[in-house]
Amino acid sequence: MRHLSDAAANEFKDVRFVLTDMDETLTYRGRLAAGTYCALEKLQKAGIRVIPVTAAPAGWCDQMARMWPVDGVIGENGGIFLQRTPDGHGIVRKYWHPESEIKPVSERLDAAARAVRSAFPNAQLADDQVFRLTSIAFSRPADPTAGEHILRELQRAGADATINNLWVLGWFGGYDKLSMTRRVMAEAYGVDIENDRDTVLYTGDSTNDAPMFAFFKHTVGMSTVKEYLPHIPVPPNWITTGPGGQGFIEAAEAVISSRQS
Repeated sequence: MRHLSDAAANEFKDVRFVLTDMDETLTYRGRLAAGTYCALEKLQKAGIRVIPVTAAPAGWCDQMARMWPVDGVIGENGGIFLQRTPDGHGIVRKYWHPESEIKPVSERLDAAARAVRSAFPNAQLADDQVFRLTSIAFSRPADPTAGEHILRELQRAGADATINNLWVLGWFGGYDKLSMTRRVMAEAYGVDIENDRDTVLYTGDSTNDAPMFAFFKHTVGMSTVKEYLPHIPVPPNWITTGPGGQGFIEAAEAVISSRQS
């Protein structure tokens, strides 16, 4: 990884989309700073589409898609994409699964959650679980070993699973952030990311960002990504000086400056 401040002035001149993790990438210690929100607005005004790609629940993502200066939100680690309607007042939801599979998948998630809590009675569902539509989330235990136990139990139930800085996550469908990104970019924007990777910059901070870090050319990790590098096979190409939203501001300014140059 190289420090973002060392990037050439025109390094990101071809970037038209900024895809970004949300928790501890746009936020820091759970809060969104005014400066970070302003950075989103500046990107939008510069003609750059911003799409958060997050493990956060659909309920949070609905609010972001409606009210934030973003072009849409991929939520629940790839399970759903939300985008404002042209009049600005409604939301279109596109699921990874076909409509006919949504209820059966929900029932499988409930069964997986019961299996975890039967095996580990102290496992706590995340307090945002009520807002989730396509995933199951447990609060990340302070003990890393306990988190690994929950992860393995979800996998034994047949779920895909990962751990990030807030949750132990499970879902069904074989997708991840990257696979839903590939679909959304093609269907919503007509961009084939296999052949047009230079148009995208991705920012993140944690283990579930690993597929994005490995795929895209322009990748930026917040300073705290160093804590997760043992679990990220391909690290981001660049690293910021600041954590969370402060680091995202650095990335936004680098993209805007490159476009102007």
